[in-house]
Amino acid sequence: MFRGATKVTLDAKGRLAIPTRYRDRLAARCDGQLVATVDKDYSLLIYPFPDWEEIEQKLVRLPSLNKQARRLQRLMVGYATEIDIDAHGRILLPKELREFARLDRQAIMFGQGNKFELWDEESWNEKRDEWLGDDDTDLSAELESLSL
Repeated sequence: MFRGATKVTLDAKGRLAIPTRYRDRLAARCDGQLVATVDKDYSLLIYPFPDWEEIEQKLVRLPSLNKQARRLQRLMVGYATEIDIDAHGRILLPKELREFARLDRQAIMFGQGNKFELWDEESWNEKRDEWLGDDDTDLSAELESLSL
């Protein structure tokens, strides 16, 4: 289970160090093999390889004649890229993924249970403030029944 937020820095080659607190779990879970793909919020999703395989199987089983399903498949499966954690605990993000998520130098990485979200720090701050300022109080039935 991955949780918490960590500011990370990308170097000139597009590498970033995986936060130390996750490295042992990632080594045990997937031997350092990850998959990065895009999210509709212009951020990246990073999955341990076995978790991604489950997601990918669900995505490719979606009905191909459904326009929204095809769009999701094209984005998530189309951009999915295998990446490995190197001996220094870093991953190299391909240029296409960095450009999609507008990742330059400063980023923030969030543990989200079975995956990580990686955001450009400025984009994250803008989106977070937008969500916090949203007065839309209409919750789905699933969320209305949730007690925190």
